[in-house]
Amino acid sequence: MPGLRVTGAVAVSVALLSALAGCGDAAGEDGSPDTPTSPVATTTSTSASASVSASGDTFVLDPAMAVDPPGRLRDRQRPADLLVFSQEPLGADVVRRIKRLDRVEAVEELSLAQVTIENRAINVAAVDPATYRRFTPRASAELQEAWERVAAGELAIDPSLGRRLADEDGLVRMGVSSDAPDIHVGALAHQIPQVDAVVNEKWGEALGMRLGNALLISTGEAAPAAVRPGVVKIVGDDTSVQRLDIAARLGLDTSVQQTAFLTGGSVPDVVGAFNYTVLGGGRIAPEQSWVSSHISTEAVPILGQMTCNRAMFPQLRAALTEIQAEGLADEIHPGEYAGCYYPRFIAGSTALSNHSFGLAFDINVPGNQRGTVGELDRGVVAIFERWGFAWGGRWGYTDPMHFEMNRIVTPR
Repeated sequence: MPGLRVTGAVAVSVALLSALAGCGDAAGEDGSPDTPTSPVATTTSTSASASVSASGDTFVLDPAMAVDPPGRLRDRQRPADLLVFSQEPLGADVVRRIKRLDRVEAVEELSLAQVTIENRAINVAAVDPATYRRFTPRASAELQEAWERVAAGELAIDPSLGRRLADEDGLVRMGVSSDAPDIHVGALAHQIPQVDAVVNEKWGEALGMRLGNALLISTGEAAPAAVRPGVVKIVGDDTSVQRLDIAARLGLDTSVQQTAFLTGGSVPDVVGAFNYTVLGGGRIAPEQSWVSSHISTEAVPILGQMTCNRAMFPQLRAALTEIQAEGLADEIHPGEYAGCYYPRFIAGSTALSNHSFGLAFDINVPGNQRGTVGELDRGVVAIFERWGFAWGGRWGYTDPMHFEMNRIVTPR
């Protein structure tokens, strides 16, 4: 799969390295450094000779993850007006009925899911690069090389996120799981509202998406508000139908039900998918059936009662037991614990945090603020990491109070 690093061979030259290393000083929505971006889409450059990355290896695309090249853009561009997002595939009959609705001018089938990267859930769409592009902003739609890169198995991502999340080799780990795949950034390109990055359909399948669970609708000259009720009548109340004119202004159409579907590696298997409503103050309310089946409050060593994803407790309890056995319990301060399951957006954004899935916890908050090396005992960090927890202190923009489940470890 893409993410292979080998010496020699025909390779992709990582022209993003200088851009990724040169981020500006402005603060992003989650407090991390960000850089204002140009509306013009860009791509990395290709080379017929081997290109050695900063790690001394060479990145090579896997032809097994490629689809047919998209060809030139011939269809006229369409506005992206409504986005349908379901936990399950919509089905051919549903798509046909929506196509027949009055004032629906065009539809595009795709697959949609979230991956969490450094505690931020981003929306990833698996698309047909030949047809989806007509719904994107003009600069992105007309950038031929971007869609050729997606077809070849690379990632097209919103510029601000690409610069923040790609590593020195231009790779993005697609999910919190340690076994989540790395995909190479082929293009920095603005996407439609509620889509942060796109891959081709083969990658959608490899990432574990529910193929065909989303639909993009263009209503042409008609107002999206006038068309939405007819779509809801077809798909039902359990399916999210967002107005993208609202999302373009506010980041999310908070008046309607939303869908969370986490993917990318093995950890999302313990989360599943759930619908949620948006509350005030950046909070969300997941459907009660999901909360009842996935979230519990249990006693653990050192910290006492914790409310988390129930699948996390065996290895969390084992890690804390080992910390006690190593004489390091005093290095964790129960009075400075800041919680685990918090169903909310990242402050100042409409992106879910890993706390929304009950997969992350924050400890020793005062001395471990974002952007610092933190004061946590590194022996404590090492034990948590052995038991399947990634530490935010190793991120590009550090968050040393933060740990999140990145692999499933079964205590013996």
